[in-house]
Amino acid sequence: MPVLCAVCSTNNAALKRPKTGQVICKECFYAAFEDEVHRTIVTHQLFSPGETIAIGASGGKDSTVLAHIMKTLNDRHSYGLNLILLSIDEGITGYRDDSLETVKRNQVQYDLPLKVLSYKELYGWTMDAIVQQIGMKNNCTFCGVFRRQALDRGAMGLKVDKIVTGHNADDIAETVLMNILRGDIARLRRCTAITTGTEGAIPRSKPFKYTYEKEIVMYAYFKKLDYFSTECVYSPNAYRGHARAYLKDLESIRPSAIIDIIHSGDSLSVKSDVKMPIQGTCSRCGYISSQELCKACILLEGLNRGLPKLGIGKVSGSTLSSHIRKMELKETDDQSSESCSCAGEEGNKEGNKDGCCSGERTVSSVTVGDSKHLLDF
Repeated sequence: MPVLCAVCSTNNAALKRPKTGQVICKECFYAAFEDEVHRTIVTHQLFSPGETIAIGASGGKDSTVLAHIMKTLNDRHSYGLNLILLSIDEGITGYRDDSLETVKRNQVQYDLPLKVLSYKELYGWTMDAIVQQIGMKNNCTFCGVFRRQALDRGAMGLKVDKIVTGHNADDIAETVLMNILRGDIARLRRCTAITTGTEGAIPRSKPFKYTYEKEIVMYAYFKKLDYFSTECVYSPNAYRGHARAYLKDLESIRPSAIIDIIHSGDSLSVKSDVKMPIQGTCSRCGYISSQELCKACILLEGLNRGLPKLGIGKVSGSTLSSHIRKMELKETDDQSSESCSCAGEEGNKEGNKDGCCSGERTVSSVTVGDSKHLLDF
């Protein structure tokens, strides 16, 4: 015997909500899903009328549903927002090239402008080339750091006011667990924030902060949205996968575990005597960083020098910055030696007493990173 919807008591129930356990029909599910996201946007005042918003679009379920929801709610509730799709092409053959085709179809379906930026364009590397250098173990470190900065670079180029991403409740709860396991207090303190980046970069918001991943999948499925569902070929060994598996086990026992973990992260406070990183800017590219060089510049430096593991591991950012600076000084010193015309001249075997070297070489005014605008476009 069919079960009636617990909300309208008219239509037959089509699903059981993972988040609440309610047995409801599709129409009531659509309404509840959209209303909850709308309440999140309004309660946290994520946007203001007239703002230009870049939607991080990958073609996957989260970003596709986000684009659909933002378009729907913007029209329904008159947010007054200018929406743009922003996609990053990491250069992963057989994955990102296919998913970008989905994004291009979404552009037509939702009638939104689209901008695509590539790692190759911004950094001179593709993820395929990076994996050939680093292997399958730490590749997600490169991709995560580069992708985050690429989104900001793209948003700055488009002159948008804010970025919205499809990070859902599961993603945020996984991040809390990962930061606990790594003992990363700085990230643990801010990882549940619904809006980040207000201290310097373009603010980034997460309208799906309280939305379960399973419900996003159900919404996309029942709405027959066009999305790409293949997993990244380089992600099976990602550290996040272990946190995800643990969270799924918790959810199977206690469905509220996801939201409970997020609320725990929201309630976290750090003792005043705990030293926290001070936010500054990268001396090379100008991106926000708590070290002299940002993580992206350190990783890129390692790749370009044939030392792909330079920025991997627990070595501090200040130590890495110092190491890179010493390498640059040595290179400049070597170049100065090679270009000195007095060396090797007849009568100058022990140093030119009257010439340019005077037996010594002095290196002055060396800038850390000749390519100060290396990441600009």
